[in-house]
Formats: sequence, C-alpha cells, structure tokens
Amino acid sequence: MSASRIDRADITRWIKAHRASFESDLRELVEIPSISMDPSRKGDIARCAEAAAAQIRAAGGTAEILTTAANPVVNGAFLCDPAFPTVTIYNHMDVQPADEPTWRQDPFRMSITNGTYGGRGTTDDKGPALTALHAARYANEKGIPLNIRFLWELEEEIGSPSFDGCLKAHAKKMPTNSVVVSDTVWIARGKPAVSTGLRGMVTALLSLETGCEDRHSGLVGGLARNPLAELAEVIAGCVDARSGKVLIEGFYKNVQKPKKAELDGFLASGFRTSEFQKVHGFKSLRTKDHKAGAAAIWALPTFEVHGITGGYQGPGVKSVVPPRGEVKVSMRLVPNQTPDEALRLLTRHVKKLNKDVVVKGQHGLLPYRGPSDGPLADAAVEALRFAFGRKPAFVREGGSIGAVVTMQQRLKCPIMFIGLSLPEHGYHAPNENYDWEQASGGMVAFTRYFEQLAEQR
Repeated sequence: MSASRIDRADITRWIKAHRASFESDLRELVEIPSISMDPSRKGDIARCAEAAAAQIRAAGGTAEILTTAANPVVNGAFLCDPAFPTVTIYNHMDVQPADEPTWRQDPFRMSITNGTYGGRGTTDDKGPALTALHAARYANEKGIPLNIRFLWELEEEIGSPSFDGCLKAHAKKMPTNSVVVSDTVWIARGKPAVSTGLRGMVTALLSLETGCEDRHSGLVGGLARNPLAELAEVIAGCVDARSGKVLIEGFYKNVQKPKKAELDGFLASGFRTSEFQKVHGFKSLRTKDHKAGAAAIWALPTFEVHGITGGYQGPGVKSVVPPRGEVKVSMRLVPNQTPDEALRLLTRHVKKLNKDVVVKGQHGLLPYRGPSDGPLADAAVEALRFAFGRKPAFVREGGSIGAVVTMQQRLKCPIMFIGLSLPEHGYHAPNENYDWEQASGGMVAFTRYFEQLAEQR
C-alpha cells in the first residue's frame, strides 16, 4: 500500500472539533426505539429512517428513503464524479428489544460517562454507522476522489426479510465497486480484527401437544404423557449439551472445515478462552483450548436452545401435567450448509425421535465467506493499522448478517468488513455501549480506507 497523504494532525483536529456533533447525532438516533421485531414500533422505525436520512444530508450528502414490503431502507451518498470508484457502506438502524431487568439506565436515553456512550443501539449498529458517516464527510470535504454510498436498513435484527426485494427493485441506481460492512466485533480493545466470514442461521419451533388443559399430577401423573419431558428428550437427542456436538444425522456432511493456517490466524488475533470467559461473564466454558474455542465460535456450526415454554411459570411449583410445550431452537451454519437443508435434516431427525413433535421452521440466512487477500483485504488491514497502531488479524464472525449475501447477489461486488465494536460493548445485551476511543479511531481508519480505494481505479 502507498504511504498515506492524510495529514494526521489535520484529521485529529477535525475529529476533535466534530465530537459534539457526533455525540448529538448518536443521541438522536439512540433515543428512537427502532425495535424491528416489535410491530408496535412501526412509527419509531419510520422516525429513525427520517432522522438518519436527515443526518446524511446535514453532513453534505444526499439521502432518500426507499419503501419496502416491510421496513424502509435509507439510501444515501456523497457522489463526486462518475469517473471515480465507488464504495458502499452498509449498516443497520434497527435494534434489539431492551426489556432486560439488568439495565442500569433507561436503554433509550443515551448516557455519556467518561467517553462511553450507553444505550440500546450505541454499538449495534448506530455508533459504527455514524463513525463511517463522519469519516465520509471528512473525506468528501478534503476532496478524496471517491464516491461513497450508504445503505442503512431497519430490519437486520429480524433477518432482513424485505431487503432483497428492495435491492432487486433499486440495485441499478446503486452501482458500486465494493461494499464495506461495519457491524462486527474485535477480539479485545487494542486487538483489531477483520472478519472474513459470517455464519448462517435457521430457527425453528418444536411443539408437542398431548392434552387439552392442565391436569393435577397426583391424579394423572405416571399415565399421562408430559410434553415438556418429551421435548427435553428430543433436545438431548439433537445436541450433546456438554460438548455442543450436533447429533442430527447428516448435519456435518457439507461442513467446510477450517484449515490449519486459518486456525493459526485465529490464535494470532489474540483470542484466549480465559479472556472470552471473563468478557462475557461465563462461569465456565466447554473447553479451555484456545484453538478449539475459536473454531467453535467462528468456524463450526451449532445447535442452540433459546427457550422452553409450557406449564406453570410462576413462583414455586404447581403440580400439574401441562397439555403442551414448545422449544425455540436455532442452528448456526457454516459454508457449505444451507438453511433449507439444515431444517430438512432437523425435521427428519426429530420425527425419528418423537413422531408427534411438530417442527415449524422460521427464517433462514445463508453463511458468507469473504476474501482474506487481495487489494480490498490489504486496504482494510492497512486502514486499521494506520488508525490503531496494530496490524489486525483475520477472523470470522460467529453471528449472521442477512443483508450481506443479498448484497453479494444483487450488487455483484466484493464485500469487506471493518468492524469497530468490542466484546464489552454488549451486542444484544443489557447496558450496551460504545466509546469515543473506538469512534475516533474508526474515523481515521475509514478515512485511510477511502484514500486507498480512491487509488485503486
């Protein structure tokens, strides 16, 4: 990569001078509860789209709100010259619910404490989105010869069900040479990472009905079927709870196992099971082996149980045999697995375990594997090194972003990841936060990335 022509002192002054603007913009967005999985928040979703579009315009860009079959998409841009290369920055403006009792503050009132921003959406994904926007504003003002587009969606947290339809309808007016996604997590502070893949996902409900209403266990227990006990047996037949090994017949057949060089790279990122355990607040893990732990969260598929409903849920014990039960499960998928095939295998396996259990598939997302070499990967590595003083490692992301595969298919261009969030920022967790150190460093990183892309025409 060529040496940077960015004046470090100038960008540092600019970022410092615009800190209050960044914080004001972030506060405005965080305090709009844009919860996509809550139908009652449709008005807030629309309000968030309007506010986000207005912020792009205020920064000097253009923005329009694209309607979809469900939630809107904000399409923004800093367009300089059609002869210049174009990069599209993807983020999402919808958030998870925030009903956990352990919040230490109102999740939709942003707090600022010693440079840390508290509130739902600060790190997932409104803070990183605004970090990229401010870097784009600086790049535009300084005349970096690059067109910069923005795609901000408002239904990523529910699997982006209408994003594909939106791109199908509008992709022709969004030409781009590449996409960069800023919705991934580092290993730890001071240890930047570039993700090269995402796990896919498919969710399902397993339900069993054996009666019509609760019955006294003293009268029917022993003869009556207990749906919760039978569902527990089914779960145990699907996954080894101690090791995490999936027991579904044929589940691993198409799994593309990580190579030794990639596993070695995972360790080079600084991943350690002890630190992982501490950051996430676990009392113990399935393994203490660093390499096996990294593979488990990034490169191997999973079967998870998210909830069991049915029977008495109040305090104490009510001695009844419930008439029905339901288990909420998901499977994280890796290349070359597909949601449809995983669901088919699950359904077949469950029916062998208990023919009366009904399997109802929910939404599914394909896994994604991106480049770890080439000019875009080199640019991402250099951008993070330039900004944070340390060469990033290549890792994978254990989560899913449904829009990534859609963008690859519809925009027909390579996709890179420049994430800025940290494990302690609390993706999907109570007391979610983001901080100025990551935001300001991220603005430098994105500016350097833009500079390199401008040189690649």
